[in-house]
Amino acid sequence: MNVTPLLGDLDEPFELRCEPPLLVVRFAALQRVASWAIVNGGLADADAVAWFEVRNADLPRDRDPQAYLAERLVHAGLDGAVGLLTSRKLSSHVVHDARHAAGSARCVATVGLSNALCAGDLPVPGPAAGTINLFCHVSQPLSDRALLEALALAAEARTLALLEARVPSRVSGRPATGTGTDCIVLASPRAEPDAQQPYAGKHTALGHVIATAVYRAIARGVEDWLMEQRCA
Repeated sequence: MNVTPLLGDLDEPFELRCEPPLLVVRFAALQRVASWAIVNGGLADADAVAWFEVRNADLPRDRDPQAYLAERLVHAGLDGAVGLLTSRKLSSHVVHDARHAAGSARCVATVGLSNALCAGDLPVPGPAAGTINLFCHVSQPLSDRALLEALALAAEARTLALLEARVPSRVSGRPATGTGTDCIVLASPRAEPDAQQPYAGKHTALGHVIATAVYRAIARGVEDWLMEQRCA
């Protein structure tokens, strides 16, 4: 088991616990979270984010991945967590911080590229697992609108890392912009509306740290994955 306290200068410290088949970010206090995770996704308050490691054999075509993951999280005492599935070895997770006088961001990610695709590829059956799952925590409270803006910016940063690494789509051979099952989770401290930051785009300091943390974490994860493939 690997437990890393992640404190730094973030307003809401959290702990990162790696104990396969689970990788868990546990918050010291409820956070406002935006994601499209299959368990507890959407806009919600959450006390944790959890990755669950699987293999393709764990997800046959007749198994509902949402129900499967929800059951595993309940069994682990994480029924309130935002839940992610990955086939990447959890010990290979990457973490990167970015800091600015106006605030900080920290990204935790698992990067697997066996399901790499380009936006606009034809929909074809693919691996049930093999994906990029990234979580980014922002030190300043964001409005729900800003959280959604931050999700878009994080997606851009992820895609930039893939494009620079020249990862091809497994379907079209075009430059991959992600995988078929990526998920992004953004979190920030809860606060009253008048204390929330209204924007998190490219013209803001918070947008700068979000994009920097995500880009550098994904770039490192892509580099690690490609190296493993070359050595396999």
